[in-house]
Amino acid sequence: MIVVRSDRFVKVFKKLGSKEEQKRIICALELMGRDFRHPSLRVKRIQGTEALWEASASMDLRIVFEMTEDAIYLYRCGQHDILNRL
Repeated sequence: MIVVRSDRFVKVFKKLGSKEEQKRIICALELMGRDFRHPSLRVKRIQGTEALWEASASMDLRIVFEMTEDAIYLYRCGQHDILNRL
């Protein structure tokens, strides 16, 4: 499956608090590319949206994305509270 990063995703990714957070996001993205249903990602639809999903990179890091048949479109990443700002 193809993973496509939005400009906003790249901008937010670069501003993450530490290299460790970036590393966790990268590991989660690699796993999403292989198997987005992997249990450690805890993928679920974001309540109140039609097309947006969230995946966990760690206990407090989230990735917001949209899925199509052939691609995953990345929109945001960051602390769990990014879900409150969608």
